[in-house]
Amino acid sequence: MFRKVLIANRGEIAVRVIRACKELGLRTVAVHSECDAEALHVRLANEAVCIGPSPAPRSYLHIPALVAAAEITGADAIHPGYGFLSESAVFAEVCGRCGISFIGPSAKAMRAWGDKVSARAQARRFGIPLLPGTDALPDLASALEAASGIGYPLMLKASGGGGGRGLKIVRDAEALRRAFDGARAEAKAGFGDPQVFLERYVERPRHIELQVLADQHGNIMCAGERECSIQRRHQKLLEESSPGIIAPALVERALGALLETGYHSLGTLEFIVDERGDPYFLEANTRVQVEHAVTEMVTGLDLVAEQILVSAGGRLTVPSKQVAPRGHAIECRINAEDPVTFAPSPGRITEYHPPGGTGVRVDGGVYGGSLVPPYYDSLLAKVIVHASTRPRAIARMRRALEEFIVEGVRTNLPLHRRILDHPRFANGPMNTRFLDEALLHEADAS
Repeated sequence: MFRKVLIANRGEIAVRVIRACKELGLRTVAVHSECDAEALHVRLANEAVCIGPSPAPRSYLHIPALVAAAEITGADAIHPGYGFLSESAVFAEVCGRCGISFIGPSAKAMRAWGDKVSARAQARRFGIPLLPGTDALPDLASALEAASGIGYPLMLKASGGGGGRGLKIVRDAEALRRAFDGARAEAKAGFGDPQVFLERYVERPRHIELQVLADQHGNIMCAGERECSIQRRHQKLLEESSPGIIAPALVERALGALLETGYHSLGTLEFIVDERGDPYFLEANTRVQVEHAVTEMVTGLDLVAEQILVSAGGRLTVPSKQVAPRGHAIECRINAEDPVTFAPSPGRITEYHPPGGTGVRVDGGVYGGSLVPPYYDSLLAKVIVHASTRPRAIARMRRALEEFIVEGVRTNLPLHRRILDHPRFANGPMNTRFLDEALLHEADAS
């Protein structure tokens, strides 16, 4: 087992990893930029190191500073959290060369599954259904030729993208001409890789995830599904546990593909489910997900602790390949942003009172007096509830959000309340157009 873990991240996920490490008896090192010196994760860790100025490229994305912090403090492992360098095969390799364990899959597995074009190739090789699409496109002429064969509408996607970034919807050839060069430039600037590809666009899909976990001894399991269809501009806002949307045979095939490619650690396989109920592989995430707590609430697993244990060479603590979920869980992402315009709302939190009570969990990275800087993702906290049924979980989440007090910055709490109160949300099923069609369109009409 590791002795000391450096968390190469900030905010709620850094706090989440620190908590898991402490329960495992491990010492922790927080890293922080100059503006995060008083952040919650810094206060909770055993040690803290400033790694640079506030902009992420000079701190949380600066590999030499992170590795130096691990060496100075004697950390023998680095947990990357999500975002930042969590899916960087280069970072994993550098850690290995410096004798530091990277808590995640191998660099080879990350390259196989973390890159969208490569992940599509893996899915195709193992017979996992895919939407019609292309490999990486070298130029506009190739894109136009491929698009005419697939048919519009299409998604123009960055191979290295994630979280909805680097994605454009094109509905005709002229739109593709206008978008192509800009998409490549955005991909290069945002992910260091200009590669883009095309994929058939489904107008009203459901977004379903499989949570997987594998150790280095050939054991692998699916810890359940998540419904992630409540999104804005392809960014998730609310997630739920979902009951068996992906057929067991397809789950088994996906697990086999991961095993055969040498995958170990936590991972998520994301699927688009079209209007007919047919699933298609979308992408893989080779890291812990923001929404992992939904799965933890219905399974009783500590996924972050499992991730740490298997990275240290341990075996999965759950022997079965699939875990039966208990009840229903919902997660709301509470962001520091205007609930109408969605503009970020940085500032200092003057009052902070998270909800509590039976079946309520809050994973947060702030406290009363915290500074919310303008340099990073606006996520403040996640409210997760668990109940015996979905209607009871919805009622519990309504109650929890009513209790949540955040002053000093604006938040999207009002938007989440509107989602939960909408009849279409209560009756389901969801699709990724829900927010635009059921809420934002209504607001525009009024």
